[in-house]
Amino acid sequence: MSTAAEHRLPLVLLHAFPLDSRMWDDVRAVLAEEVRLITPDQRGLGTAPLVAGDAAAPDADLAVVAADVVALLDRLGIERAVVGGASMGGYAAMALLRLAPERVAGLLLVDTKSEADQEGPRQARFDAATRIEAEGSADWLAAEMLPKLVGAATHATRPAVVDRLRGLIDAQPAAGIAWAQRAIAARPDSTALLRDAGLPTLIVIGEQDELSPPETAERLVELLPQGRLEIVPDAGHLVPMETPAAFLAAVLPWLAERRGL
Repeated sequence: MSTAAEHRLPLVLLHAFPLDSRMWDDVRAVLAEEVRLITPDQRGLGTAPLVAGDAAAPDADLAVVAADVVALLDRLGIERAVVGGASMGGYAAMALLRLAPERVAGLLLVDTKSEADQEGPRQARFDAATRIEAEGSADWLAAEMLPKLVGAATHATRPAVVDRLRGLIDAQPAAGIAWAQRAIAARPDSTALLRDAGLPTLIVIGEQDELSPPETAERLVELLPQGRLEIVPDAGHLVPMETPAAFLAAVLPWLAERRGL
């Protein structure tokens, strides 16, 4: 027997790097009242293993993550879903659109961007992956990333968010972090993919986001036939954790318009 939740709009939310699906905890309950919410851990992070049994690790490629999501949708009996992601999760959503466009009914892109890394940032990711494999990440990765992961307002007024983020970063397996770094570095530019897909797309960006700046999102949304942009004040690169009420205020009306897809 099917439940009422199974007839709601399916929404897949993919998490940021180097976190896991707990980043959605502050918005989970409200979203779950409106949609069929699916928040997997990316392979190698959170509770998701990097490999099954004694198999070799797959090549570091977000297409692998996209294939994992397709397999999950198959297990749940879901043909099409709105697919969303924050930061790395947005890159994975674009990889899913590239792999299986027929499974994507709309896109919710949060604090992410369509461009590939330039050579300098790409090499920095490879170098970080090598360092993580050599010495782990608990003693340095959070300290290095936190200054830019959240906005100035969060650092000044929401210390609990910063502390929680530090704990999430420190909890991730080193092998999964290194694999994700290499997969992000290898991603292609997805600007033309998003433009040509013509899907309903909501872009949510923190006003203080240094990693995916609002001006980058403004240029992208102009290319999207059904694109919409929401810039959230007093937030940086992780809007759902920094200002969950503002995130929900931006997202819920757009999701309501997607009912029936």
